[in-house]
Amino acid sequence: MIIALYAGAAIIMAGGSLYFAWRDVGFRKFLAGAFFVSSGILFYLYLADVSVPLLGTDFVASPQVSGGRSIVHLILFLVCFYFGFLKPPKA
Repeated sequence: MIIALYAGAAIIMAGGSLYFAWRDVGFRKFLAGAFFVSSGILFYLYLADVSVPLLGTDFVASPQVSGGRSIVHLILFLVCFYFGFLKPPKA
């Protein structure tokens, strides 16, 4: 039940983030910074070989999961950085 709630909340938050990122350059800049920090922390957890428990469940994310997520967040950082800072907005 908790996993379903986490998944539902993740889908709703991702949809809202995509909506605002599509419409606002400032939000893309914010997301670029957030993804940069997140990828760095996840990469650190991977290098330090730290397992991270998911609050309210018995699930524990392995360091390999953190390493994979850090790569995904780095790619999302690059996309948000390009569309937030480098590409000129349409008139």
